[in-house]
Amino acid sequence: MKRRSFLKGAGLGAAHLVLSGAGAPVEASATPRKPNLVFLLADQLGYTRCGYAGDPKARTPNIDRLATEGASFFNAVSNTPVCAAFRASLFTGKYTTSTGMVINELRMRTDHECFGHVLTRAGYRTAYIGKWHLYANQLGNHYDPKNSFVPPGANRLGFDGYWAAYNFHHNYYNAYYHTGSAEKIFYGEGLYEPDAQTDMMIEYIRKASKSDRPFAAFLSYGTPHDPWGADNVPKKYGSMFENVPLGNPPNYKPENDRYADAWGRLGPQQRKMLQTWRRNYYAMTANLDWNIGRLRDAIDQAGLGDNTIVVFTSDHGEMFGAQGRRAKNIFYEEAARIPFLIRRPGHVPAGLRSDACLSTVDIMPTILAMMGLQIPKEVEGMDLSRCALGKTGPQPQAAFLQNTGACAAWENGHEWRALRDKRYTYAIYRRDKAELLFDNSNDPYQMKNLAAEPEHKATLERFRRMLKARMQSLNDTFEACTWYRDNWTDGNRNIIRGARG
Repeated sequence: MKRRSFLKGAGLGAAHLVLSGAGAPVEASATPRKPNLVFLLADQLGYTRCGYAGDPKARTPNIDRLATEGASFFNAVSNTPVCAAFRASLFTGKYTTSTGMVINELRMRTDHECFGHVLTRAGYRTAYIGKWHLYANQLGNHYDPKNSFVPPGANRLGFDGYWAAYNFHHNYYNAYYHTGSAEKIFYGEGLYEPDAQTDMMIEYIRKASKSDRPFAAFLSYGTPHDPWGADNVPKKYGSMFENVPLGNPPNYKPENDRYADAWGRLGPQQRKMLQTWRRNYYAMTANLDWNIGRLRDAIDQAGLGDNTIVVFTSDHGEMFGAQGRRAKNIFYEEAARIPFLIRRPGHVPAGLRSDACLSTVDIMPTILAMMGLQIPKEVEGMDLSRCALGKTGPQPQAAFLQNTGACAAWENGHEWRALRDKRYTYAIYRRDKAELLFDNSNDPYQMKNLAAEPEHKATLERFRRMLKARMQSLNDTFEACTWYRDNWTDGNRNIIRGARG
């Protein structure tokens, strides 16, 4: 096992980073090149936990600054608010019932036309740093290289350039990654993983700025995902929140949601820890924000600001006891609603706020269109680049959300489908056909279910029709979780087919 150390402020040494292409980097051409892409992905950061979204407890000045310098999609949601499902949809532009990544800890099919394939084929150098979560096919045992190392080739889904990643872990000290082999490379003693990953990305950007080829670099952070122990967050940031009251929200429920799986339920001791968890979550987010600021500054200092699209988003949020749940995998605002920011000075209007119902499947086609690249015909999302540029154009009527099972287990009884438009959230559970309808404009904590209210009958019927049509268009037959296990996997958690397969 290797151990890497970083020089303060310098990031990686030259020997650690190899850019695609033969020979030494060439000087930038006078001819404008295609825009670069820096894609920043947080893990479990909900929209409502950001300062620019109105949270007075959040300390996110750099994320807030991105929102003022570019476009903010304030109705953005995760189609399936779970780690692996989000990433599969992000890289394919397809819904969960088409990618086959219906629960966590599955190994994804490699025959999709993915984000990385399009970028590489268009001549972009690619970089991927951080969490992958599309390769392991075993529940648990995350630190075994057979689960954490993604071998070069098809399983990297077109990211054929610089690679410093791992499948899944959330220990942020004494953490490691892989490059071209199963050997673990540790960031260095005492180094906090997000800080080290940001150093790596900054060094990549500095070197890439000297080449005439455009680059697309993805940084997938682990924070602010749990565990939220004091030993998993830097003391500097933990101290910011140690005396900040972070009690239960208005929609907190002392009893567990009857539809929640094991990951979504709270035990008595866990409920006692909620305030401590929230404090460390906010501390992790403050550290994440500091790193976002460093990256933004590095892009501008390298002279790439005007020709680099910067995207910041998250895979889902966190419930923290709201609605009687923890974790994610649910249609409620705290879990499903995510930040989505795009910055490119001179192209994306500063301070633009778009109300478009953007969701995970729309991200790939939107960004590819902004880069002037071809969108694969199999993509199921919509190109919303016009919204990011302050122009009018078609928009989704509503975002379609899916739950296809327990977080990471083949367990029936938790499945639901939902729609979220600019005002309402509608959802239905598979096991008992229970329906929910929330007016998010007048009831932001979703405390009153309007589904049985006579005055909302027409709205309910409209969503029923819309949901039926959307599911039929995707060949989504609302199956039980174990149906996917029995029909779409090979018995070893390898996906062998999907709705479009």
